[in-house]
Amino acid sequence: MTVTVEPADPAAPAPAQGLPGVAVLRRQRIRESAARTYARSFPIVPVRAHGMTVEGADGRRYLDCLSGAGTLALGHNHPVVLEAIRRTLDSGAPLHLLDLATAEKDDFTSALFAGLPRGFGERSRVHFCGPAGTDAVEAALKLMQTATGRRGALAFTGAYHGMTAGALAVTGNVAVKEPLPGGGEVTRLPYPYDYRCPFGVGGPAGAQLSATYTERLLDDPSGGVVKPAAMILEAVQGEGGVVPAPDGWLREMRRITSERGIPLIVDEVQTGVGRTGAMWAVEHSGIVPDAMVMSKAIGGSLPLAVIVYREEYDGWLPGAHTGTFRGNTLAMAAGAATLRFVAEHGLVERAAAVGARMSARLRALRGELPVIGDVRGRGLMIGVELVDAHAEPDACGALPAAPALAVRVRQACLERGLIVELGGRHDAVLRLLPPLTITDEQVEAVLDRLADAIRAGAAAEAGA
Repeated sequence: MTVTVEPADPAAPAPAQGLPGVAVLRRQRIRESAARTYARSFPIVPVRAHGMTVEGADGRRYLDCLSGAGTLALGHNHPVVLEAIRRTLDSGAPLHLLDLATAEKDDFTSALFAGLPRGFGERSRVHFCGPAGTDAVEAALKLMQTATGRRGALAFTGAYHGMTAGALAVTGNVAVKEPLPGGGEVTRLPYPYDYRCPFGVGGPAGAQLSATYTERLLDDPSGGVVKPAAMILEAVQGEGGVVPAPDGWLREMRRITSERGIPLIVDEVQTGVGRTGAMWAVEHSGIVPDAMVMSKAIGGSLPLAVIVYREEYDGWLPGAHTGTFRGNTLAMAAGAATLRFVAEHGLVERAAAVGARMSARLRALRGELPVIGDVRGRGLMIGVELVDAHAEPDACGALPAAPALAVRVRQACLERGLIVELGGRHDAVLRLLPPLTITDEQVEAVLDRLADAIRAGAAAEAGA
C-alpha cells in the first residue's frame, strides 16, 4: 500500500527535529485529514495543562489565549471541574443514557435556568442536542421551521454558525460554503461592522442603515424574500473577526422580528457563560430572544450543546431532533459546576473589567504600531485587526487587511510562549479568548508578548 504524505503547510511553523513529540506530529500529518486546522498553526504536543498554561512535550510552556475556541471558561483542568468529574465517576452514575432523566441532568438544567436572562428562562424549554454547537444550530432552525411552517432563514454577513448543512447555509464565510451544494434558502443581511462598514459610512449611521435595509427588504412585496422561519444572529461575531453588534441595532432586530412574527435565534455558542462581561451576550442590549443556542463553555470543557427556547414553540413530535450522545453525564456535571462557579465568584464582572483594561492598552499601541487597524470586542473576547499601514484607506478610513502579517505575528506569539489564533473576513484578526480566570500577572504577560510579537512581525514585513 502506498501512503501519501501530506505536504507541509507553508504557513505553519516547523517543529524542531529530534525533540519529544515530533514523531506524534509526523504521524498526525500522515493519518489525519487535510481538514486539520489548529494543528497547522500550533505544531506542539500538549502533555499537561493547568489554568491558562499549556506545557508541550518539549517542555516549553505557553499562555493559552485560544481556550478551546472559547470552551474553557475556567481554563484547563480547573479544580472545581475535576472535582465534579471525579465525584460523578466515583458515584457509579451511568455515563451514557441517551435522553433519560438523571440527577446530573436535572442539576445541570437547574444551574442553566438559574442564570438565563430575565424574562427568558421563566417560560422556556431546553433540548439537549448532539455534542457540538453546530447540531444545536440545526435543532434551532428545525424547531422554528416546525413551529412556523416556513422554511427560509435570515442570516448575516460575517456569521459563523457551524459546519453541518443547515448551520453552514446560514454561515457567511464563502470559502467553506463554495465547494458544497446549497443548504437551503437564506437571505443574507448586512451585519454592522464599524471598521469595515458594508455601507461605507461607519459608526451609528452604518448600524441604522443596516436596520433600515432589513426592515424595508422584509416589507417590500417585490423584495424577493418569502417570510422566513427565523432570523439567526450572533451578538458578537467570533470567527467573523470579533465584531460586536451595537446594542441599539440588536434592539432594532428584536423589534423588526417581533412585529413581523419572525422568531429570533441568538447563537451564544462562543459568547455565553460570562465571556463578554455578561453571563449571556444578549444581556448587554436587554433583548429577549425566542431561542438561544449554547455549547462550548456550558460543558465545563466537555462536549455539550443545548437550545433553550420559549415554550410556545415546542411543537416537536417525539424524536423530531435526536442524537445518540445527548446524555453526556460527565459534561453535565462539569457544566453545572462551571456555571455556578462563574456566577458565584464574580467572573462575569471580572471579565468585563479585565477585558476593558486589555482593550484599552491594545488601543494605546495603535499610535506606536500603525499595523493595528482596529481593536474591538467585549469582555474577554477581543479582536486586533492587522492592516497594511502603507496602503490608502477607504472611505471610512479603514486600511486593507494584512493576512500575511497576521500569520507572522501568530508565529511570533508562539515563539514567545503565547497561543493566539486568527479569524475575521481575511484571517487578519488576532483573536484573544483567555479564560475568565486569567490573573493580573498573566494579563500583563499576554499583553507584553503580544505587543512584542506585533513589533517583530511589522519589522519583518518592513524588511521583506
